[in-house]
Amino acid sequence: MKIVIPGGTGQVGTILRRALTAAGHDVVILTRRPVRDRDVHWDAETLGPWAKEIDDSDVVINLAGRSVNCRYTPDNLRAMMDSRVHSARVVGEAVAAAARPPRVWLQMSTATVYAHRFDAPNDEATGVLGGTEPGVPGYWAYSVEIAKAWERAQEQAETPHTRKVSMRTAMVMSPDRGGVFDVLLRLVRLGLGGPVAGGAQYVSWIHDRDFVRAVEFLVEREDLAGPVNLAAPSPLPQRTFMRVLRAACGVPVGLPATKWMAELGAFALRTDTELLLKSRRVVPGRLLEAGFAFDCPQWPEAADDLVRRLRGGPGL
Repeated sequence: MKIVIPGGTGQVGTILRRALTAAGHDVVILTRRPVRDRDVHWDAETLGPWAKEIDDSDVVINLAGRSVNCRYTPDNLRAMMDSRVHSARVVGEAVAAAARPPRVWLQMSTATVYAHRFDAPNDEATGVLGGTEPGVPGYWAYSVEIAKAWERAQEQAETPHTRKVSMRTAMVMSPDRGGVFDVLLRLVRLGLGGPVAGGAQYVSWIHDRDFVRAVEFLVEREDLAGPVNLAAPSPLPQRTFMRVLRAACGVPVGLPATKWMAELGAFALRTDTELLLKSRRVVPGRLLEAGFAFDCPQWPEAADDLVRRLRGGPGL
């Protein structure tokens, strides 16, 4: 198949490009800075020569959008909103204009769309969308609005011949340098892998190989459209999540951090505490109902595999 991945140069795009290319597919990356074979320039805002790559393609997987790993300043939040909405809109325009449109358009979304909660898991049918939770920072609601607008841009695209799926994705854990797992592992090795603000907030995650398999599953399952949660079926409290990761690394102790310490650390790392403090208790209801079987449904096995691969052991 010919698979076009707008915005495919980040961690998730790297995972997909590697796996899908190895599977024998023709993978084209749309990027502002082409450097490799099958990279094609686009500006993520306006139609251009890049649109011919979507015409006659089989699958589009749109990952474009400014990274959330930054300080949530008003300018950065606006850039997150604009980059996601504009890129999704122009991908929709290219799909609509194609003489032979792709049969499926997978649009990246985020588990952040769901409410900060501890009482029950969020699936696609009964999950509570965020934005009105009491006692959380006001800008968290804007993060939810970004996610909603991202999905709405795909929904509004006039693409009657192309099935559309919105992938509400949890943190993708891979052994790639610079990815979220690599950052967490670095904290553990520095002795900082303890509970944050008590550690009761839930962490939703998905193993990189299950993420790729879920994408392939969504491509093939013509009966699946609309929002689909891409997350392992076992979210767990942050204190437990980090304890398991410390065990996989052979690090017995992790210093706890209070909320204000997390705020200082996030400021130093030029990121935001929402990534640490929001309880994302997300489960893959539709994937499980459709018969998808996770290879790594539990965090202990996933963490062991990822640590081994990061160290260069079998299965890299």
